[in-house]
Amino acid sequence: MKKRSVAIIPARMGSSRFPGKPMAEILGMPMIGHVYLRTKLCETVDDVYVATCDKVIFDYVQSIGGKAVMTKDTHERCTERTYEALLKIEIENNCKYDAIVMIQGDEPMVVPSMIEASVAPILTNEKISLVNLYSEIKTKEEHEDPNCVKVVLSKGSNAIYFSREAIPSWKKGGKNFPMYKQVCVISFTRDYLIKYSELAPTMLEEVESVDMNRVLENDDPIFMVKIVNESQAVDTPNDLKKASAFMQNDPLLKAYIK
Repeated sequence: MKKRSVAIIPARMGSSRFPGKPMAEILGMPMIGHVYLRTKLCETVDDVYVATCDKVIFDYVQSIGGKAVMTKDTHERCTERTYEALLKIEIENNCKYDAIVMIQGDEPMVVPSMIEASVAPILTNEKISLVNLYSEIKTKEEHEDPNCVKVVLSKGSNAIYFSREAIPSWKKGGKNFPMYKQVCVISFTRDYLIKYSELAPTMLEEVESVDMNRVLENDDPIFMVKIVNESQAVDTPNDLKKASAFMQNDPLLKAYIK
């Protein structure tokens, strides 16, 4: 029997670093619109939903023919919002999903191949229950940017640690090693997303403000998949300008902007 998958895009207006960013425009379209429509182009996932606690986002997604679900406004972590949305979506569709892909609402440059790379290990390897994407950091400026979540890996391509600090340390010769950042397209098995929601928040998760450290502190593996796609997450107004510049000549725009 074919495994079912759903993409869920958590988004909220109350970002501390950039309030209202899901509705901030990139090339004349709210950022959340780009993320939703680009995700819809991925044929690997069966359904796509936006999970939000803000009616302005909910109404906008519906206005472009998309699917959205309202969630509580008390979630501290996007993964917890995704879990609440999953339960509501499964009731709505009278089914259970085998794989859940969480795509952050501030990843406007997501492309179908990134989503496929994230969910494929979940659908094909029963030993893998959680997948993160990562890509190379190319500048010292980005490596030192606290808005960029850095990750270091084991030899077996599992995450060792996520931090907003510059790891590996440049002071100790880290500049001679590969520097990697987390790309927030994350896939879970249904069982593991349930498990995550039942785990208590952890110290390093809260210190770094990175959901995935809760997983590592509970001794669970995170399988990392490298991508080569250019990616620009939007955490600040300056990031929005960078994403807009990158996307000016993006050929994928023609697939969803008429």
